[in-house]
Parts: sequence; C-alpha cells; structure tokens
Amino acid sequence: MLQLISQVAANGLMTGLVYILMALGFTLIFGIMRVVNFAHGELYMIGAFAILILFGTLEVNYYLAVVVSVIIAAIFGIIIERTLLRRFVGQELNGMIMALAISISLQALAGIFFGPQEQSVARPISGIFNVGGVIVPRDRIVVGGIALLVLAAFYIFLRYTRYGLAMRAVSQDADAAALQGIRPALIYTMAFGIGSLLAGLAGALMAPIYTIFPYMGSVPMMKAFIVVILGGLGSLPGAVIGGLLLGMVESGVASFYSSTIATMVAFGLVILILLFRPNGLMGRS
Repeated sequence: MLQLISQVAANGLMTGLVYILMALGFTLIFGIMRVVNFAHGELYMIGAFAILILFGTLEVNYYLAVVVSVIIAAIFGIIIERTLLRRFVGQELNGMIMALAISISLQALAGIFFGPQEQSVARPISGIFNVGGVIVPRDRIVVGGIALLVLAAFYIFLRYTRYGLAMRAVSQDADAAALQGIRPALIYTMAFGIGSLLAGLAGALMAPIYTIFPYMGSVPMMKAFIVVILGGLGSLPGAVIGGLLLGMVESGVASFYSSTIATMVAFGLVILILLFRPNGLMGRS
C-alpha cells in the first residue's frame, strides 16, 4: 500500500509541476493586466510545434530546440499583447472575448499549416527510474527538474529583481506605480512575454511525451484554468498550491478509478471552491 501511495504521489508531483508552469503564466497575465488569456493554450501549442519543426524535422539538439521554442512563444505573446490585447487592459470581459478569438484563429492557422492530424516526435530521453518500486520515466524526471528550476528562477525574479518588484507594484496599483516612475505599458509587455514563455516551455517539454496537433492546447488551458480557480485568480502562490493539488488529486483518482472520474473530481473541486471560497485558496477579494 505504501508503494502505491508513493507511486501516486510521484505521478501527481510530475503532473502538478507542468500544471504550475501553465498556471503561473496564466495567472501572471491576469494579475497584472486583468485579462483572462484564453489563448494561453495556443502558446503551449506554439511551443510544441516549434519542437516538432526544430527537433523532429531539422534534428536540432533537443535542449537547444527547447530554448528556441520558448523564445518563439514569447515573441508570439509579445506581438499578441502589443497589437491586440493592450487596449483591453483592465477590461476583463472584452479582453476575454478577444483572447478567445485569438485562440480560435491560432488553432485554424495551425490546422492550415500543419494539418489536423496528430503528429509526434521521438522521445529524446528513454528509460525509467526505479526507487523502491516507484517507477518514473526519465523524461518525466527531466521535465520535473526543469520545471522546478524555472519556478525557483521565477520566484527570485519576482522577489529580488527591479523588474520583478515593478511587476508586483503594477499588479497592486498601476496608477500608483506610474507615479513612482514605473512604466505600466512596459510591465504589461514583460508580463505577457514571460507568461507566454512559460506556456511555450510547458508545450516544448511535453511535445515528445504527447501527440502534437492544432487543438492540443485546449486541455492544458482547461487544467490551467482549474488550477487558478483553485488557487485564486491572480495569486502566484495560489497557482503553485493549486497545481500540486490538482496533480495529486488527478493522480490518486485516476489510479483507483479512471481519468474520466479524475476530471469530474477536478471540476467538483472547482464547484466547491466557488461555492465556499469564491476567491480561491489564496485569492484576494
């Protein structure tokens, strides 16, 4: 029984770390711009398709391909923010509708250029890691390790760097931050670029594990949305807690029942949170 619990915990941790990468970018954008970015899943898709081209077709070194993929996703995000979403800062409903339109457009463009069929790339890392009967694929360990390093770097950036402190100031009061010499417009672009980078990183890391197709961002987007609702929309610590909670719950329920039941339980948690704690576990009023 202890071995089964350990296996469930290991699976939940690996899954939860990927959810956190997605949710951090999503909640960072909302916390600073007050825009619900429903195109976040398509930035995940862009990262995955970049891996398909660079690593799968051009045979670029996988880790170099990951770096280039996240840069591409960040550039896409910055272009989207500067050309389409900047005018909707603080307008949650209008911004959400625009983001949804961007999401559908990017899915259609991906379908035109890459076709609707599912594609895959070879796994760059093979084998399993076995400790006391707990089995974890080596590529999942690499993904989890990279996610942990990124989370640590993200925390240090927000807490100790000049631009990180500026982001925190703008998220609390953009007008007061502007009076202190901070340029909110620059911070909006940086926040969206970093959020897009995190989504692209998640897509690039998961591309060799799952199939790649134009609508692949829908499920990660749904998971990210569940995570930020659980943790609190706009709360970065809440995104971490929500991601780990969702990963553990899904892993446990899927191990004993099925993935369908796990999804139902996840949405059940969202319903309970909205009923009894509408701002989420760590959200602000």
